[in-house]
Amino acid sequence: MKIGIFGGSFNPPHKKHKEIAQELIRKHYVDKIIFVPTGAKYKYKYNLLSNEERLTMLELMIEKEPNMEVSTYELQDKVVYTYQTLDHFTQKYPHDDIYFICGTDNLSYIDKWKHGKELLKKYKFLVIKRNMNQIEPLLKKYKDYKDHIIVTTIKESTISSTKIREKVYNKKGCQKYLDKRVLDYIKENSLYRKEEENEF
Repeated sequence: MKIGIFGGSFNPPHKKHKEIAQELIRKHYVDKIIFVPTGAKYKYKYNLLSNEERLTMLELMIEKEPNMEVSTYELQDKVVYTYQTLDHFTQKYPHDDIYFICGTDNLSYIDKWKHGKELLKKYKFLVIKRNMNQIEPLLKKYKDYKDHIIVTTIKESTISSTKIREKVYNKKGCQKYLDKRVLDYIKENSLYRKEEENEF
């Protein structure tokens, strides 16, 4: 089985996250997707909702998707690095192939990540083009690992969690960006409200 690891803050998780996962499965890049929300201890993510809230929204979003699941592995009381996450799933699924899903923006500086070049050597990357990043310079940059970089045909999107939070904050409609169950959860729990004004 081919398993795709989809990491991110998911603050909140939106329709494009699910569409990417559905497309990766439909086009046979992978057979299963595991969403791995980033823990609140990760220093490069600010203004995150609690681990529990983001986990709940992800579970609501994919509850009708039999080939998707959510992992709590990174929701620890310490920073968990990507290499640790991928090693964890390799040990958990020793007979399956593990793929890491990332955008061209992340790929552009993955060599700066902790054990980044080891990641490129050890794992295969499913790359989603986004923000008009050019893939050719990256393939040249990582030419020693080209067999591990799979550029997908998944279309990029201008949807971002940041823009969605701003829309919720400004009380603008988000129905076309969020699964109804996720949107209802945000409303019911008064998430991304005006008391967070300085966050935007």
